[in-house]
Amino acid sequence: MNRVVGAVRTAWWWTGALMGDHDYSRYVEHLRRHHPDAEVPSEREYWKARYADADANPGARCC
Repeated sequence: MNRVVGAVRTAWWWTGALMGDHDYSRYVEHLRRHHPDAEVPSEREYWKARYADADANPGARCC
């Protein structure tokens, strides 16, 4: 039973990582480690800036 629960948790974590669920926390960790004086944006501000940047610089997207 523990293996099944562990597999489900791993799959859930992997799916979240694939969808970008962990990006904000990694960004905050990066800011605190490499730019300790920088103001940390709220999660809402982070996603708003990220989507604005993706729209302004589409790169290699299909749409």
